[in-house]
Amino acid sequence: SDVSCGPGHGISVGSLGKYKKEEDVVGLTVINCTFTGTSNGVRIKTWPDSEDGKASNFTFEDLFMNNVENPIVIDQEYCPHNQCNIKVPSRVKISNVRFRNIRGTSLTKEAVRIVCSKEIPCQNVEIGDINLVYNGIDDKGPAISSCSNVKPTLVGKQIPATCV
Repeated sequence: SDVSCGPGHGISVGSLGKYKKEEDVVGLTVINCTFTGTSNGVRIKTWPDSEDGKASNFTFEDLFMNNVENPIVIDQEYCPHNQCNIKVPSRVKISNVRFRNIRGTSLTKEAVRIVCSKEIPCQNVEIGDINLVYNGIDDKGPAISSCSNVKPTLVGKQIPATCV
């Protein structure tokens, strides 16, 4: 809590599922933090074609994004430098994740990106009171979100409209 990030990668959980016999990741709270000029805000990333695993009970709350490239990310197709088989879904189960009261500016149009595993979809994801405005130079218009293999619970205001 009470961390200021930037520049850098933001706060990431992962890469999960890359190695055999990884421990499950359970219980993380990121609260009252500021991100400035980071490539990501908060991110959970797992490898496709992965070992079995679990990531659960995460809370990301009361966060301010100042010109962050990817403010909110769950990426279960994380595959840097084509080091994996993206055609085989991740086997890391992500569950009980809360994104609450996250506001500020995104340098990419896609401010919220939640890509979960086709084989083991994310469960019990809550997104509440999000207000992220696109502040990039490439496109005009509002920020957007993209979601796959997840049915989040939406609470309060959603800017951008999330997973609709």
